[in-house]
Amino acid sequence: MNVTEKETQPYADQRPGTSGLRKKVTVFQQANYLENFVQSIFDSLEGLQGQTLVVGGDGRYFNRHAVQVILRMAAANGLGRVLVGRGGLLSTPAASCVIRKHGAFGGIILSASHNPAGPDGDFGIKYNIGNGGPAPEKITETIYQNSREIRRYRIAEHADLDLDTVGEHHIGTMVVEVIDPVSDYADLMQQLFDFDRIHALINSGLFQMRFDAMHAITGPYAVEILENRLGVTPDALMNAVPKEDFGGGHPDPNLVYAKELVDVLFAADAPDFGAASDGDGDRNMILGRKFFVTPSDSLAVLAANAHLTPGYRLGLAGIARSMPTSQAADRVAERLGIELYETPTGWKFFGNLLDAGKATLCGEESFGTGSDHVREKDGLWAVLFWLNLLAVRKESVQKIVTSHWRSYGRNYYSRHDYENVDGERAGELMKRLRDQCGTLAGTRYGNYEVAFNDDFAYTDPVDGSISERQGIRVAFSDGSRIVFRLSGTGTEGATLRIYLERYEADPEQQLQDPQHALADLINIAEQIARIRHYTGRETPTVIT
Repeated sequence: MNVTEKETQPYADQRPGTSGLRKKVTVFQQANYLENFVQSIFDSLEGLQGQTLVVGGDGRYFNRHAVQVILRMAAANGLGRVLVGRGGLLSTPAASCVIRKHGAFGGIILSASHNPAGPDGDFGIKYNIGNGGPAPEKITETIYQNSREIRRYRIAEHADLDLDTVGEHHIGTMVVEVIDPVSDYADLMQQLFDFDRIHALINSGLFQMRFDAMHAITGPYAVEILENRLGVTPDALMNAVPKEDFGGGHPDPNLVYAKELVDVLFAADAPDFGAASDGDGDRNMILGRKFFVTPSDSLAVLAANAHLTPGYRLGLAGIARSMPTSQAADRVAERLGIELYETPTGWKFFGNLLDAGKATLCGEESFGTGSDHVREKDGLWAVLFWLNLLAVRKESVQKIVTSHWRSYGRNYYSRHDYENVDGERAGELMKRLRDQCGTLAGTRYGNYEVAFNDDFAYTDPVDGSISERQGIRVAFSDGSRIVFRLSGTGTEGATLRIYLERYEADPEQQLQDPQHALADLINIAEQIARIRHYTGRETPTVIT
């Protein structure tokens, strides 16, 4: 094997965000941009020599090229073995599964998640550690510092490998094993859920469903699990063929971007159940017939019914949710007598809790739920969990959720996204809110009195690490909340997210439209933050 050390110059913009490094494809296509970041990863990891690495991505444009580069660089940096998904494909939760099952040192996952793809779209890369979860901040910060100082990278001179056939190759002494990207993950799902009961439901003649893969990574997973193992007919799978540009769509499973599925589930002849997943397979949207399940409610319902599934029948150690996620799961944790952990946004914050056995289920309002089976959120896992509940309870999605509300109360909840706003103006809005922190207690806005307002900070209960400036909270005396955050997952401008929540205990008042139920809080958010003034927008881009 001929290894070349090539000279390079650092780029100043390679600091990983909450989900790795995400940029436009055209940025990654700059000379040595990808190579610099990959070398910075390898330079940050001690004990890498001879170890096993997992590599794969969501199949978006630039994925295949990046995989070939990473394989040659892995060989040049002394890796002993690389497991790569056939076609360069691995969903994010499947990559976590493979890392954990095969005892890999870590993995490089190529994805920009729910962001659009194609030559003019987005690309992303992140490193996951040996527990299968995203690298903690101490590693990502080291990667960033290395990227600022890099002067050379190592790469093996070798022809591209055949990634489309399962089997082994060699680059020098390093073994490259092309694996089925679905099998390990599908086998794990079959251990967690009652496939026999789900199969019986699907084949009863009394149940219809649709799953929308949005031309992204979960298409092959849906074919193997839902069609081959559980018996759904091919017409139940929508957009199941992965495409490098995701078919020109925006693979974000919400009411706006998954409109094709939403139209099907809200039609006169709607099926009983609908679900969608995103670009890299770690998010989910759950729908019943003419009924939308918010991600916050989904987490609470899954937690309350976890004992009905084989994988969770012995109970939950705890529940973890991100701070902006509604407090619906808190009420379930209280009734079950288990801990509820409130963390910053970003799945990496759940890793310590899962590893320490403090939490079993985790969820974020951004359409992500998961558990201790892997260390990423997991879209198809959530779909299978819901199918298991439907098979056991023999009730509709709407009945399960409304029954939950009657038992626990309803947390009316909505997120308003203002996408691609001017970054400087968005920063000014957040500064205004931070300057107000601690000053609004006792202030009345109509029927609402502020109990406190702060900038959320988190102390990890496992390692004691502190994360500050995680979002502005305005909490009211009746338990209602408004939360303001800037998202770190986009590549253009800034995305302002506003989260609104109000608790309703009266079953007679639990069937309102959320935007109507939250109308007063929507107006208060405008009064406090002057959203129109700073964003120049009259309405949000997306409401979920």
